[in-house]
Parts: sequence; C-alpha cells; structure tokens
Amino acid sequence: MGCLAIHAATLRGVEAAHVTVEVALSGGLPNITVVGNPSSSVLESRNRIRCAISQCGFEVPRMGVTVNLAPSDMKKVGTGLDLPMAIAILAATGQIPSAGLERCLFVGELGLGGRVSGVSGGIAYALLARELGLTLVGSPDFIRSSIGASTEDVALELDFISQLKRSVSSLREPSVSAFGEPAPESAALDYADVVDQESAKRALVIAATGGHGALMTGPPGAGKTMLAKRLPTILPPLDEAEALEAMLVHSVCSLPVDEIAMGRRPFRAPHHAITLAGLVGGGNPVTPGEASLAHGGVLFLDELPEFSPSVLQSLRQPMEEGEIRLVRADGTYSFPSRFQLLAAANPCPCGHFGDRGHVCRCSSSQIARYQARVGGALMDRIDVFVDVTRPAASNVIKGAKGMSSAEMRAQVLRGREFASWRSSKTEFAQPGSVESCLLSDGAQSLLELMAERLSLGGRAISRTARVARTIADLAERESVEADDIAEACAFRSRYALEDDLNGSS
Repeated sequence: MGCLAIHAATLRGVEAAHVTVEVALSGGLPNITVVGNPSSSVLESRNRIRCAISQCGFEVPRMGVTVNLAPSDMKKVGTGLDLPMAIAILAATGQIPSAGLERCLFVGELGLGGRVSGVSGGIAYALLARELGLTLVGSPDFIRSSIGASTEDVALELDFISQLKRSVSSLREPSVSAFGEPAPESAALDYADVVDQESAKRALVIAATGGHGALMTGPPGAGKTMLAKRLPTILPPLDEAEALEAMLVHSVCSLPVDEIAMGRRPFRAPHHAITLAGLVGGGNPVTPGEASLAHGGVLFLDELPEFSPSVLQSLRQPMEEGEIRLVRADGTYSFPSRFQLLAAANPCPCGHFGDRGHVCRCSSSQIARYQARVGGALMDRIDVFVDVTRPAASNVIKGAKGMSSAEMRAQVLRGREFASWRSSKTEFAQPGSVESCLLSDGAQSLLELMAERLSLGGRAISRTARVARTIADLAERESVEADDIAEACAFRSRYALEDDLNGSS
C-alpha cells in the first residue's frame, strides 16, 4: 500500500486556498473515493482521471483508492484539482517518480486524452505559489496567464500527464512573454472629439484629479456616453500594487489582463438590467461582480434611474470603504472595490425636461418619481453633478475640436502631484476631513452659508470641502479659497432642475 501528498489549491473568492491532496491505496474493489468536502465538479474528476490515466499509457489502479482533500472544513470547487489528484495517484502507485513533486503546486483540468487544460484564476494561484515557495505547474496557457503576478515567479509547463514519466525536472519553463504589445495610442478615444462640452470636461478633470464620483444629466444625444468612455484617457496609469489587484479580480473571472498589465485602468459599463449578484458579486461559487472588476478604474452606470434601486444602494459600502464583503454560510468573502463612479441620466422619462429644443411631455409627478429612483443615500455619495447640454449643430457638422485628452490629463497629473506634495508637508489624524482641506476664513464662512442654503448634511459638507480642495490643488494653492467653495457648491446642485420642476408644478 502507498500513501502520498501533493500540493494543490482551490479558488475561494479572489484568493487561492492551499489544498493538500492525500492518496492512500487499500484492498477491495477498484474504486476512487474522494473525501474532504468536494463539490460536484470535483467528484466528476474521478471519471476524467480514469480515462486520462489509461489513454496516457498508465495503468488504472486495480484496488481501492482514497483521495483526501485537506483541510476538510473548506469547500473544494472547480476542475483545477484534476491534475494534482491524478499525479498523486500515479506517484502513489509508483508509475511516475515522486522526486521533486513536493516542491510543486499543481493546477489544471484533465481532458479524457490526458491533456492538461488551464483554469481561471492564474494570478491567484501564482501568488499562492510564491507565498508557499513552490513552483507552479500547469498548462502553457495557464502559466502564461499567471506570469503577470511577477516576472520572478518560477513556473513549469505541462501539456500531458505522460510527460511526468521521467521526472518533474524534465518539464520546460515558459519562454513566451505573458502579454502582447500595447495598442497604438492613436487608436485610443480622445476628448478632442467631444465638442461644446468644455464645462463638462472641467467637471471631469476635477473628478479625475480627486477621484470623485460624478453624475452627468442631460437630454439624449448630448454626449454623456462619449464623455464617460473617455474618462480613463485622462487618468494616471495604474501603479504596480493597483495593477496586481485588478489583474487578480479579472483573472478569477476568466477575463484578459493584458491591458491592465500595461497600466491601463479598467472601464466597466454594466447594463441597467444587471442583478445584485452581477454588480457586487455572489453566486455559487462566489465570484466578484462588476463593482470589483472596476477596481482601480471607472464604473460607468448609464441610464442611472433605470437600475433597480436595491442594486444601486448596494454600492454605498464599496464607495465608502473600497471593499465588498459578502457573508455566506461557508464564511465571509472580501473583494477589492475601489472604483471611480461615473453615472449618466436623463432628467425625466422622455429625456427632454429642460431641453430647449424639445418639449417635455412628462408630468411633474412623473419627473419627481423618475429622479427619486436613485435614492438620496447614493446621491449623497456623489460629489460632482454635471448638466450636459446638447451641442451646437454647426460645430458638430464642421467637425470642431475641443480640449484634448492630453491637455486634460496634464491638468490631472499636475493636480495630483501638487496634492501629494501638499499632503507630505502636513499630516492629519483624519485624512479627507474638512480640517485637512485647509480652508481659509472666507472659505469656511461661505461653506457654512451654503450648507444652510443647500441643506447639506455632514457627509455632503465634507465631500463639498474635498471637491473644493481638489479645485485648489488644480490651481496649485495650499489653502482653499471662497471661489473654490463656490465652484464646489455649484457641483452639488442635483440635476440643477429642481427649481424649474417646482415652478412647473
């Protein structure tokens, strides 16, 4: 009788959890028994393993085989355990050499012919292998998808389990780089294509500099979607830590990470019919949602009032904490979710309320109900409200150009650099508080006055002060002046149509 242990892993949220595959041989009828809290997908591996072993010229054990997946209190999911279980069985029966296996982390799905296929979450498995000091072994495509975790990671490629007849040391190291060449910059979207929206561009520069959430309101065809899709072009590139976290989430969801590896921030624009689990994560097994896929980048919600109110309200926690926590029967799952919220909405169901070129046929009650679908709690967490008007037809026809993404990006970078320099000079116990914004006496007086006039709560006051702080950073001023407060308060006027609505009722 033989007994052997192999290193493996299973996904749990956006992390790979270490699993020890133990195999024991015993007498009795030929059978493979898997214990250790396996899911149905893991149990199905028994049939795949039998066929793969036979097709690769090995002998299927003619005895009882018990496979234990430790620790037993953790649910094992996915097909990535096929390869380590097959290797453990072959090593325990002496059909492949066991030397060197203890230094490897095996991940892969087996085909009936013995071919090793990749699974999702390559970055997560690579990080676990690095943490444990093990060599990651899997299919070539799986290894290439995991290289983005670190250029120094040690990995080996395995096409068929028959390659292990010699030893694990005979496997080849990856020779192909993980990611291709970046696309030409000329192919990127540019704000120069958006005409007659210089005030909206100014608002987006402020939002991009300070990482503020923004809501654009205007009639259909005003250019809200064009403005939104170009926001990533003015944001600074991802740093190494941000890129790794974003790549981890995308890897677990089987999405490409090439663009993120190049430092480009993700842009996610889910449809308004998205479910709660689709936005914040969930399902069985638990996987991240769009709010986590937008980590480090932009989450764009077009037609904001059309989203389910319960779905929208689920964004309150990640907007405050930068993390999503889901509590399930088998434990708590945490997903990174630091994104910049950008939303667009029509002012009314028909979209023409306040539009000088079209007549709105919605009643005041319809308009009020439509705008109320977003909810005050979420609106209170949005810092910048922008009115987007329809561009002049002559400028569109002539192909006029506005301020380019390069110009706007330069402003954003200068503002962020000044903010970083300013923060290094003074440290506050509560970064982001009103005190840390360094308001002048005139700015404080005006903020008090506007807070009463606009009925701002504590959170809204703090967020207004932070927007003013960003405006001052763009102007490279150490203190916030009254003009900065005035501009920040102008961005707090929700929809900027409330007075018109009350007047029409």
